[in-house]
Amino acid sequence: MSEDQKGMFGAAGTGDTSGYGGLVRTAASTGSTERPYGGYFDDVADDLERAYPDFADAITRVVVDRGELTLHIKKSRLLEVAFILRDKLKFEMCMGVSGVHYPDRAGAELVALYPLLSLTKNQRVRLEVATSELDPHIPSLVEVWAGNNWHERETFDMFGIIFDGHPGLTRILMPDDWNGHPQRKDYPLGGIAVEYKGATTPAPSNRRSYR
Repeated sequence: MSEDQKGMFGAAGTGDTSGYGGLVRTAASTGSTERPYGGYFDDVADDLERAYPDFADAITRVVVDRGELTLHIKKSRLLEVAFILRDKLKFEMCMGVSGVHYPDRAGAELVALYPLLSLTKNQRVRLEVATSELDPHIPSLVEVWAGNNWHERETFDMFGIIFDGHPGLTRILMPDDWNGHPQRKDYPLGGIAVEYKGATTPAPSNRRSYR
């Protein structure tokens, strides 16, 4: 939310969407975690490096934080890595995709997160792929994990990430003609008029178009 925008309950100028205005904290940006990662995380990284010769070029960071292993992947290599993880490392399930919006990360404002599960090995790993608001394209993983179909549609609807190759990328929650993507952090809270019995709360006068 920019300084001149006002949200619900008069909140302005912060990333706090509660309206309280006092819940904002700075997120720490971590670099790659150094080896050993611990647990089975080293085995996953070793197996992926052996199965995928372009590991060093495709994966920009390996982060272990709060008991999770996250592989940061170039979006141009996402499909290659996904097939290797499914077919060679036996990560048979992708639990969906979630969007994240970081307005201050120039050129990498939009992020897609994919939690993977190996039923064979009882292991988990998470993939993270970043793209720009100006070029919000990421390859679809529906051909790798078919269950991602609806999840990619929801992430497109809420964040505006375009999943190239998706068989039918349309809105799934909002009306087809809706302006913008409501879970982006710069989307105005209370952006539409709200009707109550006997009264109407008007939309903010400073609402901007997000098409």
